[in-house]
Amino acid sequence: MSFDHYRDVYYQPGEAPVFCYRTGLTVYEETLFRGALVPSGWNTAGYPLNVLSNFPTRLDPCAWDEPAAFSAVLNGRSLEYGLSFADFSVEEAEGCKTARLSLVSDSLPVGVTVVTVTDGAAMFTRRIEITNQGDTPLCLSKLTLFGGGTEALDRTPLTTSNDVSALYSVGYFGNDQWGHEGAFCWRPLTPGVFSIDTRFGADRYRHPLVFIKNNLTGVIWFSQIAFSGGCRFSVGLDAAPDRSVSLLRFDAGITGYAPLTVIGAGETFVSPEVHVGAVAGDLDAAVNAMHAHIRRSVLTLPEAKPQTLYVGAGMGAEHDMSVETTKSFMRQMKDMGAEVFIIDAGWACPPAEKHIDWGGYNGVNLPDPDRYPNGLKEVSDYCRSLGMKFALWVEIERLGSLAPLHAEKPDWRVMDVFGRRDGGFLDFTNPEVCIWAENELARIITEYSLDLLRVDYNVSHKSYSAMADAGTGVTECISLRQFEAVYAMYRRIKQRFPQVIFENCAGGGGRTDLGMMRCFHHTWVSDWQKMPRAALITSGMTMALPPERVDRLFAGMGGHACGTLDAQMRNTMLTHMSLNVIAPASAQPNPQAMAFVRHSVQLYKDFIRPFLSDCLVFHHTPEAERALADGKMILEIASPDAQKGAVGVFTFPAHPGEEFFVVPRGASAQKTYRVMFDNTGDTAIINGFDLLSRGVCVRIGAPMASELILYEATE
Repeated sequence: MSFDHYRDVYYQPGEAPVFCYRTGLTVYEETLFRGALVPSGWNTAGYPLNVLSNFPTRLDPCAWDEPAAFSAVLNGRSLEYGLSFADFSVEEAEGCKTARLSLVSDSLPVGVTVVTVTDGAAMFTRRIEITNQGDTPLCLSKLTLFGGGTEALDRTPLTTSNDVSALYSVGYFGNDQWGHEGAFCWRPLTPGVFSIDTRFGADRYRHPLVFIKNNLTGVIWFSQIAFSGGCRFSVGLDAAPDRSVSLLRFDAGITGYAPLTVIGAGETFVSPEVHVGAVAGDLDAAVNAMHAHIRRSVLTLPEAKPQTLYVGAGMGAEHDMSVETTKSFMRQMKDMGAEVFIIDAGWACPPAEKHIDWGGYNGVNLPDPDRYPNGLKEVSDYCRSLGMKFALWVEIERLGSLAPLHAEKPDWRVMDVFGRRDGGFLDFTNPEVCIWAENELARIITEYSLDLLRVDYNVSHKSYSAMADAGTGVTECISLRQFEAVYAMYRRIKQRFPQVIFENCAGGGGRTDLGMMRCFHHTWVSDWQKMPRAALITSGMTMALPPERVDRLFAGMGGHACGTLDAQMRNTMLTHMSLNVIAPASAQPNPQAMAFVRHSVQLYKDFIRPFLSDCLVFHHTPEAERALADGKMILEIASPDAQKGAVGVFTFPAHPGEEFFVVPRGASAQKTYRVMFDNTGDTAIINGFDLLSRGVCVRIGAPMASELILYEATE
């Protein structure tokens, strides 16, 4: 039974007015209490918190030291207190209800609008708009997009244990380093405050998301911040063994150097969005609710719908990139089943005996005449003659030291907190930079007749919080203005070229947030392709993003050095598939390997791809370290109607070689299924009830190997 798509917003006037947001079975309420907007609590069964009219179950804001639902500090003064109600309105459009709560500050010349969008999934969107109604600039030095009290838990009727560290768990990506994206873990929430940072105070390879699980009641709260700069989640627990009631709070905010931005006189600052939801259920219920919301309300540009999910392929600076090598690899990848061929980083560089300095030539954006004497048209025409689409890589937000503009336009590059010019990171708060970058993207797409554009972003996380005067006379952290300008540029380019596929990349998974993803079809989530970590990255990042938006690569980048051929291939089969070469240009591919690749790609096209763009995903082994210790990882996708599904099973070094059972979670007890084991090609007809209760036996004798199980209803 599904309660999806129900959405409602209503306002209950009074001395302490209440604003109730209902989406699916999730209910969240806020109250304007004595000049502060405060959270009033949650319900995950669809009940408004005053369902018992005389005995509402709302939170007592006085229980928390900082109870406000958002917080901002302007010119050293807190904005979240001393607020008066001005207006509340609700509009409905495109399947969503958008509520706008307008507040006026009694202590600052400021108006605040709290915008909440509900779409029927168990997650809603929130942003804050701050209007400077005064005559002088206001420095914004703190910004919490969503926060305050989450739950007051009385554990007395639920457990006899006094172990307060067992009440809640926090789920997040525990590693922020390159090549460790998606390293999901649960950790016990102990009394105090636990914070999770990304890009400011941490490296950039941690996707900004968090899960908070009540281990006694089964409720999970979850959130993502749609911003490419500094983000922080803070989860606080006020609990003691001798107190039966514990207080949980959760905050999601923007981080950086102060001021985060300067709001000029008459200017309205629009914050990044935060997405927040809750379900009563397991991790998969939370993930699939998040995916439903992302598909419905975040990745919404009509031009960016994944209608075809073309199988990608390509080559870059790890090869010599000559015209003949390029043509040879085009033929090889066409034989594999590729549908798009991408020329990656290095196409603007002259030939070199060893390593190509593609970073140094970044920003040239012209095919090197020695490498391509007939221009790119020769290789693009050849690509299309093979029946594939043609694509190029570009990194438009950074200049290499060998690009003429690097020396000609030093003021285009950002400054750090010490006033030093960055090596190449461009300042998009500078209008000249925005105009040049957008014109360059348009030129590249048009001049080279691109079907797909891959956008890369190789920047240190320390550059994300550069400093500049954005025209207010005050040096500020440019991160908020920078990324809004970048997002706006990609929105405009996407609208100008609706037929072009846009692929995101940032040194792998350095910028996969929902703010960046709005204008992209899909994204690389890591450059790490070696087992077992490659499979763990796939598992984790398909929590953050729906699988059809996640690019995973077969072969290339050293993936062949570790893991069986089948494990390398199947790591991409439950996501958006991308291929690399399995033989150098001077050699013929192994026919046995090529036959397996062709078989797998066709299986992807015929069986998996048709339901991938709206699939449910099930993480049987979600925690990276535990999966490594147990020696196996299991990832499953299934069609929402339970007609078909695919299960990838991967063994790791600790695998003892023993058989084990896998129970598909996307099947229905009311159906009968044809189950196929791809390693042997064996099939069996299994009753759905037996499939759900007993599962199927899997035998993988070696570590670093795999099995692919496909199931499809027979009637």
